[in-house]
Amino acid sequence: MKGIANIIQDNLNGNRTGVYAVCCAQPLVIEAAIIQAKKDNTPLLVEATANQVNQFGGYTGMYPTDFIRFIHTIAHEQAFPIENIIFGGDHLGPVCWVDEPAKSAMKKAKDLIASYVSAGFKKIHLDTSMNCADDLGVLADQIIAERAAELCQVAELTAIQEFGCSDLVYVVGTEVPPPGGATEEINDLELTSPMEVKATVEVHRQEFHKRGLTDAWQRVVGLVVQPGVEFDHTSIIDYDTNKAQALSECIHQYDGIAFEAHSTDYQNPQAYQQLITDHFAILKVGPQLTFAMREALFALSYIEEILIGNEQQSYLRDICEAQMLEAPKNWQRFYQVPASQELLYRRYSYSDRIRYYWNDARVNQAVDALLANLSAVEIPLPLISQFMPEQYQAIRQGGLTADPKQLVLNKIMQVTAVYADACYKQVSN
Repeated sequence: MKGIANIIQDNLNGNRTGVYAVCCAQPLVIEAAIIQAKKDNTPLLVEATANQVNQFGGYTGMYPTDFIRFIHTIAHEQAFPIENIIFGGDHLGPVCWVDEPAKSAMKKAKDLIASYVSAGFKKIHLDTSMNCADDLGVLADQIIAERAAELCQVAELTAIQEFGCSDLVYVVGTEVPPPGGATEEINDLELTSPMEVKATVEVHRQEFHKRGLTDAWQRVVGLVVQPGVEFDHTSIIDYDTNKAQALSECIHQYDGIAFEAHSTDYQNPQAYQQLITDHFAILKVGPQLTFAMREALFALSYIEEILIGNEQQSYLRDICEAQMLEAPKNWQRFYQVPASQELLYRRYSYSDRIRYYWNDARVNQAVDALLANLSAVEIPLPLISQFMPEQYQAIRQGGLTADPKQLVLNKIMQVTAVYADACYKQVSN
């Protein structure tokens, strides 16, 4: 099974191959992604973000070792080889502590990096692009690169101490979208220019070499850039290969490095294929996966209302709404809209802030109750046709059963299948 560096090199050699990163910690999403990778006989890149999983637990309550154990458990259940899973750390840097001075924020970022590496994460996105409390003005590329090199040094030392050597691969870059996607409406995007690529690569190369990280620099496989893809709460900016050609072609100047594209959720299938062709060889997807899961669970909740008595219903949608209103910090500042539109944004926004609530105990219990309720009855096909028409067609064609969990997994795999087709079509069985 090829590693990331080999996949990147194949891409740079002109093959339409790449890798997609599943940036999620939701069990149903992870299960769907593992089933997809097993079906296609491909590696699975799973990434945790700094705010999701860190040395203090993150919003999931998981430490890096917990996250790997969590993924391994699901992989074992699906008989998926552990060695085919690549663990990545996304936005590893001071992002969670930007309200602190740079010195203390970077100290915590170093501890973060060490915890990820010692746990067994192998792909490390060094993200030091954000201002800390005492940083003035726009952060200079030089400072970003210095801080990235500091973190890389910690990663290398930790790997050597824990495993005897370092086989880490790195992603760098200053054109980093905010974790979780845009926080406001987007009308247009300015693509990264070839000149900006050159400046970013050169300043990082210099800072790595200053710290004796020449070998680590040879393992930098990705550069985060803005290729012209993004989504906000209710709209999507589609990839335009014509606009990205100058950016695409300049990557050949940098041996062994391809582009990493963030916020690629919700693009059309042909866009992913074109992104891979244009050397955006690492595609990140997260919110679209939990968006698909939420669509499936909400569809099942409407079916439940018809089939299950009031006293037994899960009331999943109501419980999600109650939890979001009781703990609004994960959505309120992002959804600056009139009160009349807040329900629309809380439930159905592309930015999918509801994903921060699936780990809540009450919400989890409601999901379990929903699936149990519908597992105990036979779901009539006309209801599946009404609320999950694509899954209805799969059932009619014999490729799916009406089991509620399988319906959810299938819905999520509609997303992973598109990414897999773009990245692995030439190598899948």
